[in-house]
Amino acid sequence: MAKSYLYLVGACVAAIATVGCIFELSSGEAQLGTVPTTVILLLSAPLGLVAFVTAVRLARASDRP
Repeated sequence: MAKSYLYLVGACVAAIATVGCIFELSSGEAQLGTVPTTVILLLSAPLGLVAFVTAVRLARASDRP
């Protein structure tokens, strides 16, 4: 069960990074620059989704008798 929590924390961090990158890019001038912010966005969005799905699968698997 603890492993699913770690994946869930990773999913939350990736989601925060995704939203932050979207706001930075939509503001017109990202603090890190457009290219690094876009790279972070392109990495964090799918990583967050995969981490969330993995956390749910691990949690469901640990609840089975």
